[in-house]
Amino acid sequence: MRARPPRPAARLGVPLAMGRPLPLLPLCASVSLLGGLTFGYELAVISGALLPLQLDFALSCLEQELLVGSLLLGALLASLVGGFLIDRYGRKQAILGSNLVLLAGSLSLGLAGSLTWLVLGRSAAGFAISLSSMACCIYVSELVGPRQRGVLVSLYEAGITLGILLSYALNYALAGAPWGWRRMFGWAAAPALLQSVSLLFLPAGTDEAAAHKDLIPLQGGEVTKLGLGRPRYSFLDLFRARDNMRGRTTVGLGLVLFQQLTGQPNVLCYASTIFRSVGFRGGSSAVLASVGLGAVKVAATLVAMGLVDRAGRRALLLAGCALMALSVSGMGLVSFAVPMDSGPSCLAMPNATRLPGLPGDSGLPRGISPPPLPTTSKRRGEPVWSTSEKTKPRAGAGNPTTPPLPALGTTSPVSPSPAPEWVLLHWTALLCMMVFVSAFSFGFGPVTWLVLSEIYPVEIRGRAFAFCNSFNWAANLFISLSFLDLIGTIGLSWTFLLYGLTAVLGLGFIYLFVPETKGQSLAEIDQQFQRRRFALSLGHRQSAAGVQYSRIEVSAGS
Repeated sequence: MRARPPRPAARLGVPLAMGRPLPLLPLCASVSLLGGLTFGYELAVISGALLPLQLDFALSCLEQELLVGSLLLGALLASLVGGFLIDRYGRKQAILGSNLVLLAGSLSLGLAGSLTWLVLGRSAAGFAISLSSMACCIYVSELVGPRQRGVLVSLYEAGITLGILLSYALNYALAGAPWGWRRMFGWAAAPALLQSVSLLFLPAGTDEAAAHKDLIPLQGGEVTKLGLGRPRYSFLDLFRARDNMRGRTTVGLGLVLFQQLTGQPNVLCYASTIFRSVGFRGGSSAVLASVGLGAVKVAATLVAMGLVDRAGRRALLLAGCALMALSVSGMGLVSFAVPMDSGPSCLAMPNATRLPGLPGDSGLPRGISPPPLPTTSKRRGEPVWSTSEKTKPRAGAGNPTTPPLPALGTTSPVSPSPAPEWVLLHWTALLCMMVFVSAFSFGFGPVTWLVLSEIYPVEIRGRAFAFCNSFNWAANLFISLSFLDLIGTIGLSWTFLLYGLTAVLGLGFIYLFVPETKGQSLAEIDQQFQRRRFALSLGHRQSAAGVQYSRIEVSAGS
């Protein structure tokens, strides 16, 4: 009788249940979902914490902007250095390290007694969620097979939207509690701790999975061969022709830039205005703009999860970008006939010291409930819907110091009901807003980061992902800072139409440069990028369904 081989589970640190290893697919799903949940919660929690913080610390508009913007700065810093940490120490260790930084940031925020500690805590949280977002997408995409990769990586996006809605619920529950903002920040540690526990039962990476591939039935050829024959890449190889790295970088940068330049960080700033215009007045418009759009976003993300491995990445990007172009252009055309002005809630506070348009004004959207900045996510580029309003000059308005409209949720009288002939246009604008949110949520939102986690070789994947992610955060800051100046120069309607034109250009970019990667292992995707140049070719026309590939046999993990 042949001797039974020793069980390798103990060497991997994977506990056994009834003599068999724990199911790894649910563990991978929990890592992705909890990572997104932490990301979304940290982004949105400031919306409810900022008002009590303003009262407790007497924060000025500038200090509120600094507090909210510190998370973006921390995230940008992580995108600059995180790739080297991910490639040097591994994906699993990077996630665990980011959770430790997040715990430190949450502790700083929960015990903060000054603005300095608040800013340090928010910066640490921004660094942690940005690093974790990159490492989670790469880790999950490498660990699972082609058939599960799209769903599990997209699950991160679903976690973000759920985290945003969870933060709104906790903000509401703790709004009247003494020092409730401390508990708001503290709850962010819960999903991070649960994610760390899940990681303890998973292998460190593809090498460990390959050495014990009988433990990892998910691989489907994802793991790379062990040995010394792996190529080595430097950061500068991202811009060279070697293995078509330049073409891969073009695809990655193009996706993250068009994701931001279509205006998604700013379009939703007008959500409350559009909701009020169709008859939802006062504070109800703020609730609908956050919860209503949040529910639409969750539903669209779930649709993307069901289609990403069936219809494919390329098809979802093309459909989403086309609908974004149509919807934002529709909002621009409607706003020609229906003015959509709004007022800054920050200026309604007693200690507000500046008016928009005066020297020294940063141009950042201000507000205390929700946050003054339309903050974004990962991986991920997602907006936290700002239902507060900022004074935005209408096309042709020449006086930037015109008295602003009252903030939402105040006791100020509401504006009169719209004229009957405008009702249809108002509902059209609302429909366009819903379509825009849905299109982003099943297109650019989840698929951009899925494609980025697939197209680069494993040896440089962390640095390449972080490099593209840094452009995502930088472009988001640029779009947010330039929004008011752009409106003041060309008007709101033309600003929306400009975003629509950018989406049309993005549609052309996707059609010409972005390949289809569904159903392929990471090794097969890498080989296809090495063999061809994904660029405009007059002699070859890609079909709408995507590029057709032949499969490549991979022995390891097969």
